[in-house]
Amino acid sequence: MAQRNTVQLSIVEQALHELANHPTAEQVYLHVHKSYPTIGKATVYRALNKLASTGRAGKVLVTSGADRFDHLTFGHYHVRCTTCGRVDDVSVLLPEDLDQQAAASSGFQIDARTLLFEGLCPGCVKAAKKEGCCA
Repeated sequence: MAQRNTVQLSIVEQALHELANHPTAEQVYLHVHKSYPTIGKATVYRALNKLASTGRAGKVLVTSGADRFDHLTFGHYHVRCTTCGRVDDVSVLLPEDLDQQAAASSGFQIDARTLLFEGLCPGCVKAAKKEGCCA
């Protein structure tokens, strides 16, 4: 059965592309709400999750904060600032047989992988140095 492409789904997808900064669902809602004040928060959240589940958007799972959504749908990885929460794309080459190595090591059948680097973004490093702190 084909997925319905509702007006709300299109509006949310367009907002995700306009923001293009790994926004949270709340940030997407606030962006959409400016132009479409009658759209509900639950509608935006459902649309984002539908876009992610159908491969029209990426979802960056963040264990210590709100999940982020990505307008880029090709396989890539992310880095998150542990101070300000900024999330960016990161390009790294992983061993081609990484999934096979994980499968051999764990006995699992590997179907997918996620990788999230964490650290301080350039702005927070600069601020920490300015304050004479650790970084």
